[in-house]
Amino acid sequence: MTKQNSIKKAFKAAFPYTIPIFAGFWFLGMTYGIYMNVSGFSFLYPMLMSITIFAGSMEFITVDLLLGSFNPVQAFLMTLMINARHLFYGISMLDKFRGTGLKKLYLIFGMCDESFSINYTAKIPPDVDRGWFMFFVTLLNHFYWFSGSTLGGIFGSLIHFNTEGLDFVMTAMFTVIFLEQWLKDRQHISALLGLGISLLCLWIFGADNFIIPSMAAMLMMLTLLRKPVEKREEGQR
Repeated sequence: MTKQNSIKKAFKAAFPYTIPIFAGFWFLGMTYGIYMNVSGFSFLYPMLMSITIFAGSMEFITVDLLLGSFNPVQAFLMTLMINARHLFYGISMLDKFRGTGLKKLYLIFGMCDESFSINYTAKIPPDVDRGWFMFFVTLLNHFYWFSGSTLGGIFGSLIHFNTEGLDFVMTAMFTVIFLEQWLKDRQHISALLGLGISLLCLWIFGADNFIIPSMAAMLMMLTLLRKPVEKREEGQR
């Protein structure tokens, strides 16, 4: 099999896995692009940010960071805490990324929750190149988000409609993610721990400053309790 045929085969194998991601990324991406537009930014901002940042939740938060006072330390810490889960994703993918050559650089950069889930669990056929399969999964998901964000930014400037409540999409997204995780989790320890720490930090630090301390505390507690929680889950199976 020639290299070109091998690449095409990997693309054909990867594409069906990303179809469910397409609908979600386009909807959220267009919402993000429109949100950026109504916040006073041209379509170039969501277009460039979706290419270079490619972290949906952080891109929504970046809107407030751009509109607020210049505070690079706060932006760095918030980004680190919100995306700290990727540290564990990266460790889990060390073996799978081995031997992928230069593609590894893009696989690391473009690894989001959805791409990680597909690349980690997908049963890749033996005759399909593993590196190119993971590359196309990552590239397609990246393209879905980029195109949705760009179109949302363009449509937001061309179509005028009532956007009241659009900024609630971020809260709604996190609520849905939390509920989905609650339904999947048997013990709810991590969810209850996160709620408890958030409420405690909200009471101590106030509404404007509680996010970074609560994220840092959750990361530390979940890291410390990871093994006991996993053992308890195994005992319930």
